[in-house]
Amino acid sequence: MLDIRQIPVLSDNYVYLIREPASGAVGVVDPAVSEPILTEAKRLGWKITHILNTHHHGDHVGGNLEIQAATGCTIVGPSHDPDRIPGMAIQVTDGDIYTFGNEAAQVFFVPGHTRGHIAYWFKNASALFCGDTMFSIGCGRLFEGTPQQMWTSLSRLRALPAETRIFCAHEYTESNVRFAVTVDPGNAALRAYEAEVKDKRARNVPTVPSTLGLERTANPFLRADAPELQAAIAMTGRDPVDVFAEVRRRKDVF
Repeated sequence: MLDIRQIPVLSDNYVYLIREPASGAVGVVDPAVSEPILTEAKRLGWKITHILNTHHHGDHVGGNLEIQAATGCTIVGPSHDPDRIPGMAIQVTDGDIYTFGNEAAQVFFVPGHTRGHIAYWFKNASALFCGDTMFSIGCGRLFEGTPQQMWTSLSRLRALPAETRIFCAHEYTESNVRFAVTVDPGNAALRAYEAEVKDKRARNVPTVPSTLGLERTANPFLRADAPELQAAIAMTGRDPVDVFAEVRRRKDVF
């Protein structure tokens, strides 16, 4: 099993330190910055051996080179983006199994937010590191991809086991829920989660990780093929890609 430590940085980012105890391998997932990560690793007595990047945005790779300089770690990232991941030495692509110590991560190519985005699924640890493709009750903006690409990407992640923990890269859940209830107002699971999220954020408790089981029932971006959501936005029977695109459009201007 992985020992996963969640480190809040910047205004709303999460960086993850992950350790595979049998081998002592220590990875950093999407280091936005370096100093808090190096400090926490030192406090824990963990030697960073890897960086796992999901995509090229600065708030996910900004700490790459400083952490690499300090530790000599190996940087792993998407083969679809070889020129935009600083220091990348190992390129992975869809379907690859990346061995991390004695654990293994299946790589998913999930374009939409960016053209080269990937996610890492550690099956044995029930942990999905999905960057900005999926958030709790949300998904990333389509900066470089199409609605078809993002719906396909989310549908693939949606098919993972319900117990999968969603280690996304931002604490956006409270604002995502405020939007979600405007497009899926009759969703009882969403309303129940809304109360939980408000309580957690009032106490400054993270809402991440969530679980895929929860996201399937409450995240409107995973429910573009759900008759109830389609009816709520007057798109009954429409292609889920079109429904997804409309939900994303509404979120962009919310």
